[in-house]
Amino acid sequence: MPTPRILATDAAVQLIEKLRAIHGPLMFHQSGGCCDGSQPMCFAEGEFLIGSSDVCLGEIDGCKFYMNEDQFEYWKHTQLKLDVTPGRGSSFSLEIPLGVRFFIHSKLFTDEELEDLEPLLSTTD
Repeated sequence: MPTPRILATDAAVQLIEKLRAIHGPLMFHQSGGCCDGSQPMCFAEGEFLIGSSDVCLGEIDGCKFYMNEDQFEYWKHTQLKLDVTPGRGSSFSLEIPLGVRFFIHSKLFTDEELEDLEPLLSTTD
């Protein structure tokens, strides 16, 4: 089985399911760190326009996870894990009104994992 580029904790999956029940299908985009810091942002599917310079790292619980290709160049050697923490982030992400925010843990891939990575997903699907 290929090594996934993006994973999620049980707490993140539970929050995704709660948000999906309220907002319908969801998507994620890893913020590049301007106004909202460098954090994952959760949107109703289609509420954030994916551009030609975005890549899709994979899916978490049926939600595509995107990142700008410039940022991906810095992070392509790391596996990301979506998690949740108490506190309000300063963003437009859907979880913020619930008093929690998504955040990312990261670890460098091993040489073996790098040889067996899941391919990036198409951003046009």
